[in-house]
Amino acid sequence: MARFRRRTCIILLLFILFICSIMMALKTLRPDRAGFGDPFGLGLLPELQQRTVLLDNKQNSLNRVQGDTVTRVSNLHSIAVNTMKASMPPVNKLEEELSSPNYNFHIFYYSWFGNPQFDGKYIHWNHPLLPHWDPKIANNYPKGRHNPPEDIGANFYPELGSYSSKDPSVIEAHMKQMRSASTGVIVLSWYPPGMADENGEPTDDLVPVILDYAHKYNLKVTFHIEPYKDRDDRSMYHNVKYIIDKYGGHPAFYRHKTSTGRFLPMFYVYDSYVTIPEIWANLLTVSGSQTIRNTPYDALFIALLVEERHKHDIHRSGFDGMYTYFATNGFSYGSSHHNWASLKAFCDSNNLMFIPSVGPGYIDTSIRPWNNHNTRNRVNGKYYETAFSAALLVRPEIISITSFNEWHEGTQIEKAVPKRTGQVVYLDYKPHKPNVYLELTQKWSEKYRKEQEQWLM
Repeated sequence: MARFRRRTCIILLLFILFICSIMMALKTLRPDRAGFGDPFGLGLLPELQQRTVLLDNKQNSLNRVQGDTVTRVSNLHSIAVNTMKASMPPVNKLEEELSSPNYNFHIFYYSWFGNPQFDGKYIHWNHPLLPHWDPKIANNYPKGRHNPPEDIGANFYPELGSYSSKDPSVIEAHMKQMRSASTGVIVLSWYPPGMADENGEPTDDLVPVILDYAHKYNLKVTFHIEPYKDRDDRSMYHNVKYIIDKYGGHPAFYRHKTSTGRFLPMFYVYDSYVTIPEIWANLLTVSGSQTIRNTPYDALFIALLVEERHKHDIHRSGFDGMYTYFATNGFSYGSSHHNWASLKAFCDSNNLMFIPSVGPGYIDTSIRPWNNHNTRNRVNGKYYETAFSAALLVRPEIISITSFNEWHEGTQIEKAVPKRTGQVVYLDYKPHKPNVYLELTQKWSEKYRKEQEQWLM
């Protein structure tokens, strides 16, 4: 028995020595430069090889970005850029961590928030409670305004707290979240210099900072032109010219490739229906008295469709397409999912783009306490996924998302956390994590990308 054990041990030892010698021999066949993820041998895995090439291309692109010189338009811009450089991780690590941007996923973004640290006071977080237009109804609801940081004008509470849109660390976090969600184009709410909404302050000076951070994350920026005072064909011409002249040369400035091969800027025009078609036609048709067509400032102009009749006005006006914005299925004709097929058919027959807007839910009772009937429960993400399903059914060229951070209306996909303070209990994303809507967006971005490949075959 002892002799048998010795013999077994000797055989086992010889076998181990044999295996080690084979491994040493194979090691000499492996190139010295080979490491984990090196292209050597990846021809056996075409998908992995393509991913490696894509990451290499992105790394080269971002490496070039670090060498760019950017004109500083303000002290804020300089501070933000320095902060961005200091915090920038290695490019290959950044690309490994984040999903590929999908430039056919556009997401509405608001830079109107402020706090005492960066702005000297709270802006927008202290939103007033808006009265109902019927005084009899309005008298049944509270009045006043919110008192941050514990009491903010939102039904959910952001993970970043009552932040300032000027805070470089906030902009950085937002860009990383949007990139992780595999969105590609930020649709930035925009007012002309010196103008703002009635509860905010001018934000145009922040655009260069947002462009720089967007570029760091390989995102693009387009503009959501708000209904500023005296907006008409002439003022729009000058403001479009201003945007293109000032920001059009930035590498993060979005240009859309048209069916004719041209790369044109794109502008979403909120509340476009407020202006009559004849005024828009002056700007947007070739024969218009204030035409922007076939000039250096030509672009794609996307109108907001609310009522069904607006589709004819949009066509007459010379717009290039329409979007639906509202995240409330059934609130308007345009936001009702069951109308998207007919709207897409109308657009196809009139050479227009149809851009449906999907959202995770809707609740604005923190600022409109009387508006319960328009609340759309998130149903733990099911409402969002239903909207995406409806959008994919009509095969749109672009899908827009309402929104990244419109906290007042509860349409945000930005990270939110549970919070209870005094008598206020904020909604949250439980039982899921704070990033659940970013993950759902990323999931549907990939699904949309794959389905688009099938549509184009």
